[in-house]
Amino acid sequence: MVHMSDAPTPLLTVTDAAREKILEVRAAEPEPDALALWLEVSGVQGNAFTYDMYFRRLDEAGEADSVQPGDDLSIVVPGEDAEKVRGSTLDLSAGGMVLQNPNPPRQGPRLPEADLALDLSDPLVARVVAILEDEINPAIAAHGGFAQLVAVEETRAYLRMGGGCQGCGLAAVTLSQGIEVAILEGVPEITEVIDVTDHAAGADPYYSGSKK
Repeated sequence: MVHMSDAPTPLLTVTDAAREKILEVRAAEPEPDALALWLEVSGVQGNAFTYDMYFRRLDEAGEADSVQPGDDLSIVVPGEDAEKVRGSTLDLSAGGMVLQNPNPPRQGPRLPEADLALDLSDPLVARVVAILEDEINPAIAAHGGFAQLVAVEETRAYLRMGGGCQGCGLAAVTLSQGIEVAILEGVPEITEVIDVTDHAAGADPYYSGSKK
């Protein structure tokens, strides 16, 4: 494996606020001290990368993976993604956990649009979409994050998150502290907001099946 101490530019800077929240979330996992924060580039959304962030054992890093060791938090990035995220900063903002990446995608297709048939003429759907577009996404899009409504069933709204907001327990921070509060307050008919992103595999488990 490649250790980032050998690299001229730090792979990833984690702010104090983000580190505190990551360690807090990790503490609830089994054997937290053995876990590193893994960061993968999962695709491209617009002119920014999207990411999967999750906890996984540090000793599972392979020879090709890039490892940034730390006293209390180590970070692992697959070798093919290292230069795509080098120099980035992981921060905690009002919208949740975000990755500020100075490296735009050089080329490549956009992520395919979800094959969904949201009825935007439904007032409930339209109001949830408006909150995401007007309040949530402008705050997190600058950092490569986004939240997308994929379904409304009865009083439940199903969201898919990506970019800097995507990734296991870290996405739960974004959902509970920003998105869920805004939706529940703005659309009181909605009683539950559910994250349907497969944060380990980058797929949508609600529609395509979780890849475990």
